[in-house]
Amino acid sequence: MPELVRVDDRGHVRVVTFDRPAARNAFNVAMYRAAADALASARDDEAVRAVVLTGTGTAFSAGQDLNEMKAFASGTAESDGASGFPVLLDIVQSFPKPLLAAVNGFAVGLGFTILAHCDLVVVADEARFKVPFTELGVPAEAGSTFLFPMRMGWQRAARVLFTSEWLTASEVVSAGLAIERCPGDRVLDRTLELAEQIASLSPDSVQAIKRLMVEAQLDQVVAARRREEAAFAELLPKLAGEAG
Repeated sequence: MPELVRVDDRGHVRVVTFDRPAARNAFNVAMYRAAADALASARDDEAVRAVVLTGTGTAFSAGQDLNEMKAFASGTAESDGASGFPVLLDIVQSFPKPLLAAVNGFAVGLGFTILAHCDLVVVADEARFKVPFTELGVPAEAGSTFLFPMRMGWQRAARVLFTSEWLTASEVVSAGLAIERCPGDRVLDRTLELAEQIASLSPDSVQAIKRLMVEAQLDQVVAARRREEAAFAELLPKLAGEAG
């Protein structure tokens, strides 16, 4: 079985790499679980002071595996979706240590919305971003109906969420979902520089600050996810009809 997620320690920084390049690092249930396990391990390892997420190949992540999503909608999936997406999101939204992302390429769906849960994001100049919810006929996900307006402002978030348009690296930086952009061959190194700078400081202080920042918005994120999941359940019969 493919590894799906690779883990590599660089001193006190752990790099978690989405490694399903043939599917542009799209998440199926197995990859959700592997990523959740990698983050849980980093959370519980006292030697790890910061985590960097990145992808293999030309994509950071293409988001949800659409073939598997169609199988869920039609009731033919072999796995339980409840043990995938929500398990990863639960640990991401409450992750107690600095969580950074080195966006090496395309970031679509969850590959984009997960960035709103990261503390620092560096994007490659050539990276492109999209949430294709309205194209697919599904509601938004991952608390993005709260986090995107909070980070971007209402009108930018509405345009991103309503239109399914592509965004450039510059647009994502100016929207407040990334701290900077750089050449693709530098994006991981630059993110590691930031992570190592953080990891060199007091972990107790850093994690206390992270906890206070997360707790200030956690109730709203949880509530937004609950509403999004209810909306998805309402739309699922329509998706099943289209899949049939």
